[in-house]
Amino acid sequence: MTDLCDIEDYHAHIYYRNKTEHTIAARIRENVEANYDVIMGRWHNEPVGPHPVAMYQIAFSNDVFLKLVPWLMLNQQGLSVLIHPNTNDMVADHRDFPIWLGERLPLDIAFLEAVKNRI
Repeated sequence: MTDLCDIEDYHAHIYYRNKTEHTIAARIRENVEANYDVIMGRWHNEPVGPHPVAMYQIAFSNDVFLKLVPWLMLNQQGLSVLIHPNTNDMVADHRDFPIWLGERLPLDIAFLEAVKNRI
């Protein structure tokens, strides 16, 4: 069984499929950067890793979770957002422990399993 103390931190992935959604994602990004203590990932305008569409990542601590996640719930503006813990099991983090805001997208779990098997 996984324990809360196994959660090192969190990632949120903000997905976008077209120019309109990219504009929304950019506004979300600006607000998050201005108001939360996070590490912003690069823009990925093509699918990368297990992610099926374009996205960027937000890395944040357990302490930030309590403020950022409710804000994302109220301000995701129709975008798909994946929030997952980092527990040193990337497969379970994405497959078993995610929170989805908006539409749940199909992740490439086989990609994560292959990466995990190489580590």
